[in-house]
Amino acid sequence: MISMHFSDADLRQITFAPAPNALLETVLSVRLLHGAPAGGVWSRPGVRRLHRQMRGSLAQRAGVLAPLVAPKSFVPAFLVQPDAGDFAAGVELASQTPSSYLAADLSLLSPGQRAGRWARELAEGAPGARRTLAGDLHRYFTSSVEPLWPRIQAEAAADRSLRTETLLRGGIDALLATLHPDCRWQPPTLRIPVDGDHDIPLRGHGLLLIPSYFAPRPMVMYRPDAATVLVHPIVATDRSTEPGNVLGPLLGRTRAAVLSTLRDPATTTAVAERVGISLGSASQHTTVLRNAGLVATTRVGGAVRHTLTPLGQALLHSGPSLRP
Repeated sequence: MISMHFSDADLRQITFAPAPNALLETVLSVRLLHGAPAGGVWSRPGVRRLHRQMRGSLAQRAGVLAPLVAPKSFVPAFLVQPDAGDFAAGVELASQTPSSYLAADLSLLSPGQRAGRWARELAEGAPGARRTLAGDLHRYFTSSVEPLWPRIQAEAAADRSLRTETLLRGGIDALLATLHPDCRWQPPTLRIPVDGDHDIPLRGHGLLLIPSYFAPRPMVMYRPDAATVLVHPIVATDRSTEPGNVLGPLLGRTRAAVLSTLRDPATTTAVAERVGISLGSASQHTTVLRNAGLVATTRVGGAVRHTLTPLGQALLHSGPSLRP
């Protein structure tokens, strides 16, 4: 679990990336396509089309990228470059990464990923290895990701619009509470499920939010002297005007339904009956919503009664207008 701790200064320094990061999307597409199709981002038409186009040719197309970004593996920081303005700038920055940083990043990969002469030369900062990396990045982006880029940009813009509206309607708490169904906002800490336990104090530098078309789940890049980077999956928005349907991609469908049903205060048992879920599931979802500041719970005799907080009301009532 990553526990990201916010100070008041950090909360004032939450920013949105102006566009998806082309270098990172290129790398994450290779990482995703290594695996087998299984829900989530695989439901995106562009991802399915790209998977069909590969037809077993991923290793050939991706070149040296293929062993660097295996499924569920650590993504080397030099392949992120969050401050790059475009793909070419990102590749240039990656290929100019100091040798000490390259060696440190590559040391975190599995032995199989860093095996081979090229990887050893890159860890040493050899000019030829750097040129190979830049060349393979350009070739793979041009052949595989660039045709999808207009779609990726459009969906990222819609995601940014949705989250900006959430921020305007419900404030910082609503934004952080709805980043992703797996993330939990328990002020002043944002918790993100990963293997192991990691505490990240943001140190007043804040948080940079980068939307991703190919990321299956949130990813964090800690920078001690700059804003920590949180890469989050682009919301798969729909066009329904039902608040629960709009909030579903942000909270998760069931959790959004629980929030919606609390327009009228209810006990945990009543929530379970209204939504059609088990009592244990209703208790779990109301707990998450309470921790996010969207629901307040009070005890009445032997039962508990859940009501929307002002933040929950603001987020729920903004639902129909949250469409991109």
